[in-house]
Amino acid sequence: MKQYLDLLRDVRETGEVKTDRTGTGTLSKFGGQKEYDLRDGFPAVTTKRVALGTVAHELLWMTHGDRNIQYLAQNNVNIWNEWPFVAYMKKTGKALPPQGSDEWQAEMADYLSQIKTDDAFAEEFGDLGPVYGYQWRHWPDGTFNGVDQLSNAQDTIRNNPDSRRNIVSAWNVADIDEMSKSGLPPCHYNFQFYVSNDGRLDMKMAQRSADMFLGVPFNIAQYAMLLTMMAQTTDTTPGKLIHTLGDTHIYLNHLNQVDEQLSREPLPLPQIELNPAVKDVTEFTRADIKIIGYESHSPIKAPVAI
Repeated sequence: MKQYLDLLRDVRETGEVKTDRTGTGTLSKFGGQKEYDLRDGFPAVTTKRVALGTVAHELLWMTHGDRNIQYLAQNNVNIWNEWPFVAYMKKTGKALPPQGSDEWQAEMADYLSQIKTDDAFAEEFGDLGPVYGYQWRHWPDGTFNGVDQLSNAQDTIRNNPDSRRNIVSAWNVADIDEMSKSGLPPCHYNFQFYVSNDGRLDMKMAQRSADMFLGVPFNIAQYAMLLTMMAQTTDTTPGKLIHTLGDTHIYLNHLNQVDEQLSREPLPLPQIELNPAVKDVTEFTRADIKIIGYESHSPIKAPVAI
């Protein structure tokens, strides 16, 4: 994962101080691009532990077209909790305690318990709006189901591999305000497929906002996983993940963690194995995805800026 570490180091050393929506402040650069060739191994960051099970669950949540955090909460995936939790506290008139405090943790635990077990509560307070997977699978077109962009992309790879229009977008301008009510507008907002003459499947993913320490390792692993899944279901070979970044930043309260990570030596990359019986990208389950031989340095914790 030298490519990721090189970019992380570049932002740390040459990024300019910028303000941001959260009020935390960042070191920021604009317009980077890195390539990860999956033939060299699965691009999981090894200089800190990445929760690849969480990566897989969130991806499956997206490929299934879901927009509610209930599935994530039931599988102990907590990366989306803060935004709907804050919206819930505001909507119910509760005072919002300091982030990370004992009171915050207690209120969050109660909230998640209800999300996991109470379908009506989850429907009212766990909906993130039409984010990511909902746009992938149900892009609004005036019909009940909408456009299934992900399935269409799969069909295009199979039937028209030289298409230059094989793009899946999550950036629906008409839905941005709705996404922002209890979630976030998409950070990684579109991806495009390319089939080479030797049957290699490449993917280019564009990201408007890239949290280099917490978010980007997830983003790289997740889209590498999606690329591998799509390759299997279209009888192609997974090739390059090309990652294009807009505002590429490190939060100012992550600098010590970044320095610790950059002091560590990367380890060999793992491999990914999929259940070969799955022939449709929308039908994978967690049991169908295995990461083999993942070794890493210990986790490094850092707060999420909301």
